[in-house]
Amino acid sequence: MKQLIFIPLATILMLACETPKKKDTLILNYPNTKKVDSVDTYFGIKIQDPFRWLEDDRSPETENWVKQQNETTFKYLEKIPYRKELKKRLEQLWDFEKLGSPFKEGEYTYFFKNDGLQNQNVLYRKKGDETQAEVFLDPNSFSDDATTSLAGINFSRDGSIAAYAISEGGSDWRKVIVINAENRSIVEDTLVDIKFSGISWKGNEGFFYSSYDKPEGSELSAKTDQHKLYYHQLGTPQDSDEVVFGSIPSEKHRYVGGHVTEDDRYLIISAAVSTSGNKLFIKDLTQPDGKLMTILDSTESDSQVIDNVGSKLFLLTNRNAPNKKVVTVDAENPTPKNWKDLIPETENVLSVGTGGGYFFAEYMVDAISKVYQYDNDGKMIREIVLPGPGSAGGFGGKKKETELYFTFTNYNTPESIYKLDLKTGEYTVYWKPEIDFVPEDFVSAQVFYTSKDGTRIPMMVTHKKGLQLNGQNPTILYGYGGFNISLTPTFSIINAVWLEQGGIYAVPNLRGGGEYGKQWHDAGTKTQKQNVFDDFIAAAEYLISEKYTSSDYLAIKGASNGGLLVGATMTQRPDLMKVALPAVGVLDMLRYHTFTAGAGWAYDYGTAEDNSEMFHYLRGYSPVHNVQEGVQYPATLITTGDHDDRVVPAHSFKFAAELQDKQTGRNPTLIRIEVNAGHGAGTPVSKTIAQHVDIFGFTLFNMGFKELPNKGVLKDFKE
Repeated sequence: MKQLIFIPLATILMLACETPKKKDTLILNYPNTKKVDSVDTYFGIKIQDPFRWLEDDRSPETENWVKQQNETTFKYLEKIPYRKELKKRLEQLWDFEKLGSPFKEGEYTYFFKNDGLQNQNVLYRKKGDETQAEVFLDPNSFSDDATTSLAGINFSRDGSIAAYAISEGGSDWRKVIVINAENRSIVEDTLVDIKFSGISWKGNEGFFYSSYDKPEGSELSAKTDQHKLYYHQLGTPQDSDEVVFGSIPSEKHRYVGGHVTEDDRYLIISAAVSTSGNKLFIKDLTQPDGKLMTILDSTESDSQVIDNVGSKLFLLTNRNAPNKKVVTVDAENPTPKNWKDLIPETENVLSVGTGGGYFFAEYMVDAISKVYQYDNDGKMIREIVLPGPGSAGGFGGKKKETELYFTFTNYNTPESIYKLDLKTGEYTVYWKPEIDFVPEDFVSAQVFYTSKDGTRIPMMVTHKKGLQLNGQNPTILYGYGGFNISLTPTFSIINAVWLEQGGIYAVPNLRGGGEYGKQWHDAGTKTQKQNVFDDFIAAAEYLISEKYTSSDYLAIKGASNGGLLVGATMTQRPDLMKVALPAVGVLDMLRYHTFTAGAGWAYDYGTAEDNSEMFHYLRGYSPVHNVQEGVQYPATLITTGDHDDRVVPAHSFKFAAELQDKQTGRNPTLIRIEVNAGHGAGTPVSKTIAQHVDIFGFTLFNMGFKELPNKGVLKDFKE
């Protein structure tokens, strides 16, 4: 069993030249983590898995291990002297009214609002021109500890009935409750065991949803592999719901979704075996015996139907267009040979919103938004000139609307809502937050650096104006690099507190993401995954060489696939950073595909069972399998949730156990396990604040700060 030496702040800066006296140290023992004789064989090679038992989330032994680890972690964190100050400032900054863009359903306009520190956002509504809004749904009342969240809501075509999904304890498994929208009375039994699903109404009669068969064993970690689309007729029991797609075992699809076009004419079905690439089908709902027709029978591209005018379909696709384009086709002959370009592919990646009979083409130009308005004939009406460089969102609504709402934000500008007149293209501020943060005091600039193989990578670097490039600025380098997900400039209350403390927040757009289209994504997948880690390492080296920071003041942070990024980077280059913060990470690359829907990630990762080459490649960077004896790894705070059924917490458990067992030196290796929490969505505000208090406190403490770098920012704080 390894021991953690906790050094008081009074002596932390003298460690290089002075050995603390025994009375100045507090020795914290890591909990004992037993080893078992568990061995897997891949292509004739035996792989030890001594902490396999931690995969059993229903085991009393695992539960006890979690309890002991949390006791050790919080005993350490409670010794950080400015933890209360950080909590106070986070609460102060978070405590402002937040508003979501309004949307119309029936006679009502709905919007989400949070008064400030409410754990969950509340859904309000008002009728017509009324000024006074009423509470429609308050998720804070769903459970005593606010860990049951509203995970989505959809209204019937006339707005008279609503079906809303709830998540309990952060789980991806949902329950769906159907209510009369006028009086909010429950109209039928709750639907259960729904996962990775939207809700799409067919008129007012019923709706389509997706789910898996309930797995054998643990519902939090057992494999879920066959997704199905169901139709639920209102007033009938769930066990009589019709399987619309996905019932044939030989045609396995891990992700199936269905939506009905706004005119109720067509059902569109998307079916995928992985997180990239999908088949596409269509059914004419106006025909009693309408057959399911194939639009696209290959998963080699990502395609979706985004709108229709009668039988004319509009699709967004990257088929033969890596940066995506909009095409049209007649629903009677919808296969690709009949597709016609409407909005052609450009050098920038395209996403599209629809509303008011228009298309809103949003392009990413080096991860910065540019938006153009098109009509249904593909004629460009105008550019929507945004308030500045940053990220725009929204641009969606029903066809009858004459105005839409969109949001705008960047790393140092809180998100505001704008109302857009569709005829003139002019917009006005609909809502702007009143927040105790001065954006003008900070600067966010894009830089470019060169990765190991010569690839040019963009990175946004945000900090206070007048920053001295002296190599001593506390810096968080945040990354993701996977699944075609793009990191665009977005304001975060959490990061604002870091910036106030003189911290730098740097976000590179790594390969594996979607910032430059399909080729950029593919360049960070399977046997090219090392490109992602090299891009991240090169970002750290750039920040150090340009004297933004140094290894003693650098923390690396990432969640989910970003947790893998942190785990791989810290095991490959433990000398590069002072602190590592892997959150809900995919860390066991030989077994990730055996849990929940993990097999669907194989497009990005490949699996250890594919072939010998893939096994050796995964083994070569898998964080759990690359912790070495006798290495001093950076101070590490692993975070996860005990109800995470997307990236199961066993990944984090096993990584923590390996680090605690093998590493040398004084740097702590701790794991903070949030109880009754999942992968992140729906986490109560109070838990989010508490977690980031600990993350920032741990980070600054291990960089040697005896007090907050900018203590003066705190207002009216009392011990």
